[in-house]
Amino acid sequence: MMDWINAFPMSELDAGEWRVLELGDNDVAVFNIDGEYFAIEDTCTHDGGCLTGGRVEANIIECPRHGAQFDIKTGEALSPPAYEDLQTFAVRLNNDMVQIEYD
Repeated sequence: MMDWINAFPMSELDAGEWRVLELGDNDVAVFNIDGEYFAIEDTCTHDGGCLTGGRVEANIIECPRHGAQFDIKTGEALSPPAYEDLQTFAVRLNNDMVQIEYD
């Protein structure tokens, strides 16, 4: 069953910033893109390394090792060498808290 987990207060993540959380066996990257919050697994589907630390422009993150690009909003793999989409997580705001839906 999926549960909503309190991640952090909204005030702790400004627009254009991101934060990585450990949820179970996954590292989840939470992004604030122009006041909207999105969460993706912080693992490149091409090589299994961390995505955070790569260049972020608008809603696209680029893997810092091989240049694969992913859409932060949808998890879609946008360029080789990655062909598999990222896992995404639902995000909601509740009483000024950013919450992630996680099993």
